Amino acid sequence: MVGSAPPTSEDDVMDARFNLFDNEIALTFAKRFANAALIIQQSPLPHSLQELVSLRASQINGCGHCVDMHVKEAAAAGESAVRLHLVAAWRESTVFTEAERAALALTEEGTRLADAHEGVSDATWARAREHFDDDRIGALVCLIAMINAANRLAVITHQKGGGYEAGQFAAALD
Repeated sequence: MVGSAPPTSEDDVMDARFNLFDNEIALTFAKRFANAALIIQQSPLPHSLQELVSLRASQINGCGHCVDMHVKEAAAAGESAVRLHLVAAWRESTVFTEAERAALALTEEGTRLADAHEGVSDATWARAREHFDDDRIGALVCLIAMINAANRLAVITHQKGGGYEAGQFAAALD
């Protein structure tokens, strides 16, 4: 799931710079953003992989709110604690499939665009294409872009992690 849920407690509201859900323009954007994310969620890209990718990009971007959200959503969907704990060190772990490793590599390079003059390397792209057909790679690329945008929204407005409950984001936009 991609996006940022409203603050869940008085402390979250006090610490946040801005509540995106209290502003008409920001709320309208958030709803449209969530609708775009639905396309990815309903794609053939496995939901568990979507959460791992979202978690890894959020870790890189230092988005505590999104890390909190994606860990809890993944756990609620049945992802193991071991795999969730090892996402940050996926290269040094044995619990991820080759397809997941290719997606995580693409996520890292797609998130750290400014760190490499070439952006996503041809080798990383080729590895991802070995595992993902056109629909899945399309969803994966869009997911990486969406989670990076969501991270920026949450970090800029200083959303905190810790108070998210699984399913909260979907409920907030109903």
